[in-house]
Amino acid sequence: MIGEYNSQRPHIILKEYGRNVQKLIEYIKSLPSIEKRTELSYTLIELIKQLTPSIKEQPDNPQRLWDDLYIIADFDLSVNNPYPVPEREILFKKPMRMEYPKNDVRFRHYGKNIENLVKEALKKDDPQEREDAIIYLGKLMKTFYGNWNKETLDDSVILRDIQAMSGGALSMTIEKVREDNLFEKLYKERKKARPQQGQGGNVTGHQQHPPRHNGGGGGGGHRPFNKNNNNKGGGGNFRRRRDQ
Repeated sequence: MIGEYNSQRPHIILKEYGRNVQKLIEYIKSLPSIEKRTELSYTLIELIKQLTPSIKEQPDNPQRLWDDLYIIADFDLSVNNPYPVPEREILFKKPMRMEYPKNDVRFRHYGKNIENLVKEALKKDDPQEREDAIIYLGKLMKTFYGNWNKETLDDSVILRDIQAMSGGALSMTIEKVREDNLFEKLYKERKKARPQQGQGGNVTGHQQHPPRHNGGGGGGGHRPFNKNNNNKGGGGNFRRRRDQ
């Protein structure tokens, strides 16, 4: 028996369903009765749900399965479809062109939203509200800069950039900023928590056996016991030498 190679078989239209599903659709197309074709199409839809795990993970969209059925059949399938029959032109329709944003960001390391916040801060008439806005902007700018750079940004640079973005309308003395540390980062880096020690000083939480004492009741007891040394303390729990 001569084997059949994939290069000699018809091209698989939708590879996620496999060749056997495509063969079943070809068989359904060959049936003369539209009622029988419709019945087997419903059965095939249920079979596809069982054979394709990715469909189970996605939300129920039965129309998509019927559309795929028509695509595999090359839109040459006459059944009582519960949904509108898709058009062939949909497969060759090009997607809409996505336009890239053309906004010029002067300080890219802060982001475009910082410039928008500066514009909002300029709308404040109350001096106290403007000062609070400057402090909040400084915190954000220091935080955003620290997310992408290892070195720390000096507060004087932040003040200078705020003045540049606001056209000199938002300003504050560097002495006040440094004295009260007003531009401290909003989100500090979390330090890794050390594992808590369990009973007996074991970091895994299991109880450790107490260290043995080296004879003589004398305090430290952390040195390993040497069986060749004479146990002169009398207070130890170790076996006496045979010659004593």
